[in-house]
Amino acid sequence: MKKIIFTTNAPAPIGPYNQAVLVGNTLYTSGQIALHPETGELVLTDIETETQQVMENMKAVLAAAEMDFSHVVKTTIFIMNMGDFARINAVYGRYFDEKTAPARETVQVACLPKNVNVEISMIAIK
Repeated sequence: MKKIIFTTNAPAPIGPYNQAVLVGNTLYTSGQIALHPETGELVLTDIETETQQVMENMKAVLAAAEMDFSHVVKTTIFIMNMGDFARINAVYGRYFDEKTAPARETVQVACLPKNVNVEISMIAIK
């Protein structure tokens, strides 16, 4: 049985998808971009600020499923410019304990929704 996860503390979906779906003890999140949940505005000041907003959005989605970053087992990071990887990784890394950090792949893509620079999705297990 799947349970739809939704929180007003993260951006509302803008299409036929949900912020996350919980199946048993496994949470599958949709990708989050740097949309501020209260204003609906993109947070694109710089790549660090953008990544932080993405991670804060993801934190809110995890919390809505009664989880946190310690439950994350897999992440996927989509970035527009691999040259931004180190700066994205520095912000991303602040949200995980390095000893128990999840598996991850990072992929450079041609374009992301709303022309953002980074999008992150996660799988978490409770």
